[in-house]
Amino acid sequence: MRTTAGGFGAVALLICGGGLMVRIAWEGMLRHPAAVVPAAALAAAGALLLYLRRTRRRPRGGPGPLSEAVQELFEPPQEPGGSPGPEFRPLHDDGMERTAVLPEPEPVLEPLPEPVLEQWEPAEPEEEAQDHEALDADGFEDAIAALCERDGCSDVQVVGGAGDLGADVIATAPDGRRLVVQCKYYGPDNKVGSQDLQRFGGTCYAVHEAEIAVCVTTSAYTTPALEYAEQCAILCVDGEALADWNDGTAPPPWC
Repeated sequence: MRTTAGGFGAVALLICGGGLMVRIAWEGMLRHPAAVVPAAALAAAGALLLYLRRTRRRPRGGPGPLSEAVQELFEPPQEPGGSPGPEFRPLHDDGMERTAVLPEPEPVLEPLPEPVLEQWEPAEPEEEAQDHEALDADGFEDAIAALCERDGCSDVQVVGGAGDLGADVIATAPDGRRLVVQCKYYGPDNKVGSQDLQRFGGTCYAVHEAEIAVCVTTSAYTTPALEYAEQCAILCVDGEALADWNDGTAPPPWC
């Protein structure tokens, strides 16, 4: 900056001095035309001496103040600072370098295998088919439990009675799922209604943890009852389907 200021100062002095000398020479020429030649010679000699003096002071081969000033005017501005090199690593308040810890990848969970449903094979016909309508309520529950055991269920239990909360037969299906059956021993004129299935639907999954919920009756179901059963995934077996299941011409409800 000092070199630049000095260069501009020298330029200003030269301009002012040159202008003053030109003015004096012009006025002298107007007054004394004969003095023009000596004045011009003196001005040229002074300019030459000033140039030689500044040339001797300036280091050989280096640019002078005027050249440096002109060079700084035409050079593009340099941005302060520089981007950190590849070895740059920020330090924390304690002066220690930190290594970024990458999060561990989440484990890939494999889907659980779906239960394998066994292929149903018709059972051998019995010599005398069971007449479920001739049984009482307890005998009907025992007959349904026997059908479940015949068709491959294990851990078959008859749990019906007071306080059974809708479950009459509990077993494990051949594919390992938990089977909960409600038995409705009704006459032909008494159909299973929606309220009956609603009570069973409220306990078969939440209380008995059923994976297969089945309602079996010797009668039939009302239309609202069948609609509710479809919404709650309850399998309904009426009297005709029970007869086919019993004689082995139809698969069990869980197949």
